[in-house]
Amino acid sequence: MKVAEVRELGVEELERRVVETRRELFNLRFQHATGQLENTGQLNEVKKNIARLLTVLNKKRRENA
Repeated sequence: MKVAEVRELGVEELERRVVETRRELFNLRFQHATGQLENTGQLNEVKKNIARLLTVLNKKRRENA
């Protein structure tokens, strides 16, 4: 997910994506713990996506306040 794509989303959509991405991270961690995850690089990518989403979300909230 690119930053330009994230910036185009609204606040509600960003919040929804954060929840979905956190759920995805949980599932990846579970797969990693059970030895089913083959591409462990996905963990870092999902963490970075969450950080991107939260950064843009917080910025939009500050602008609207």
